[in-house]
Amino acid sequence: MAEKIKRTFVRHEAYLKLRDWILEGSLPPGEKLRDKDLALKLGVSRTPIREALLRLEDEGLVQTKPNRSTQVSGIDFHNAFHLYSIVWTLEVLAITQAFGSIKDEDIQKMEIANEDFLEKMKKRDRLAALNADYEFHLVYIALSQNEELIKIISDLKMKLKRLDLYYFDKVTDAHLSYEEHSQIVQALKEKSLSKTINAIENNWKSSFSRFKF
Repeated sequence: MAEKIKRTFVRHEAYLKLRDWILEGSLPPGEKLRDKDLALKLGVSRTPIREALLRLEDEGLVQTKPNRSTQVSGIDFHNAFHLYSIVWTLEVLAITQAFGSIKDEDIQKMEIANEDFLEKMKKRDRLAALNADYEFHLVYIALSQNEELIKIISDLKMKLKRLDLYYFDKVTDAHLSYEEHSQIVQALKEKSLSKTINAIENNWKSSFSRFKF
């Protein structure tokens, strides 16, 4: 976790590093964040660290207490369902807008991503599995060509990624998501928008139900 930042865009790179450490659990909930220590680890001044922490606070990933101590925010279990329901609603909008643009090669990309997802799940490589899942859904989200929608979904999934990684070992029957992905693919092959929408909603709702809080 001590890789130095060497790129030109120091502020953004500092933000990305800290965000990834929080999402992946290298900086766990409740961890105190001292700008001096973080600056030393990343090989930058304290100013970009402070700016990154302010940005992360706006995103709800860190919090500053009245005594001015800054720490990684806890994971809001009760808010998880709301996040999931927003994402699947927005994905339905994305697939509706993208449906006429989906070609056979796009479906093939989804199938490849799904096989990669299954392989990583079998290896219990949680981060790689989540990235493969993200790539699967991104195929049709990107085809919506709705830049604002794509950005909103991406930002929401960053928050879900932290939850998914934190609870990865507590999720039961996560491999079932592979079968649900296959149902989405099959619905696309049948060129049925209604079936595709139902399959996407089922995937997200079932994924949430597999969490054991």
